[in-house]
Amino acid sequence: MGAPTTSTACYRHPDTATGRHCTRCGKPACNQCLTTAAVGSHCPDCAKAAQPDLRTRAKFWSAGQPNLITMLLITMNVAVFVGVLVWTRGSGALTGSITEAHVNLGLSKDVLARPLLWNPGSGDPIVTEPGGWYRLVTSGFMHFGVIHIALNMYFLYVLGPLLEPSLGRARFLLLYMASLLGGSLGVIVFDQGALTAGASGAVFGLMSAAAVGLWRRGINPFSTSIGTTLILNLFLTFFVGGISIGGHLGGAIAGAVCAIVMLAPGHKPMQAWATYAAPVAVGIICIVLSVITVNAA
Repeated sequence: MGAPTTSTACYRHPDTATGRHCTRCGKPACNQCLTTAAVGSHCPDCAKAAQPDLRTRAKFWSAGQPNLITMLLITMNVAVFVGVLVWTRGSGALTGSITEAHVNLGLSKDVLARPLLWNPGSGDPIVTEPGGWYRLVTSGFMHFGVIHIALNMYFLYVLGPLLEPSLGRARFLLLYMASLLGGSLGVIVFDQGALTAGASGAVFGLMSAAAVGLWRRGINPFSTSIGTTLILNLFLTFFVGGISIGGHLGGAIAGAVCAIVMLAPGHKPMQAWATYAAPVAVGIICIVLSVITVNAA
C-alpha cells in the first residue's frame, strides 16, 4: 500500500479539498471519487485496475448461465416465427396457415424432389428445379401458428435444463441437431408429400434422450413424468390428425440412439470423444439416408 501524499486536494478535482486517500495507491481523493472496497476505499484508477479483464468477466457470466443453449434455441425459434410474421404481413402465420415462408423453408419428400416456390400473382405454389437440402435444418425452426410454437418451446424450456447441465453446451447442441435431422429423415420416409415444419422432432429427441438417460441409470422412465409425457405424446402423434408421425418418430429414435452413448451411467462411462462422435454420426447418417431416399424416389 502506497504512502499517502501531503496534498489535501483531490487528484481528479484540484479545486476540491479532501482529507481522504486511496487505501491502495495513497493518492488523495474526494468522496465523489472514492469507491468503497473490501478494505478501505479505492480511487477510480485503482477500482478499474481491480476489475477482472473482459475474458474473465465473460467466463464468470457464462458460468452463471447453465441453460444458455436452451435459451438461445428458444430465442432463435421465436425470432424465426416473428420474422415470418414480418415477411408475410398476414395473420396466416399466427393461425397455422401455410405461408410463402413455409413453402420456401418447410420440408417434404416431394418438395425436395421438386422444390416449390410461391407464385405471388395467383397465390399458388409452382414447381421449380430440384434442390433445397437446407430444408432439413430450416424446417426445424419453422412453425404453424402460435399454439404450435408455444407447445414446442414449452417442452424445450422444460427439457433443456434437465439435459444441458449434465451434457454440457456443446453436446447438448449436438444432441438437439441430431434429433432435428432425425425428425427430418422421418418426415421424408413416413410423411411423403406433406409439407411439415416445427421443432417437434428435436423436442421428441430430447424427450426420448431423457427417458433413455433414466433407464441407463437404473430408473424406470415410465415411473416418472418424462416417460409418461413421452407415451402420451406418442399416443397423440398417432391418433390426432395433422401431426407429423415421421417427424416425431424420427426425432425420438435419433435422440434415443444418441442418449445410449451420451448419457451412460457413471459406473459404465463412455470415452469422452464417443459422446461427441455419437450425435455427429447420427446426424450425418440421417442426412445421407435422406438424400438416398429422395434420389431413389
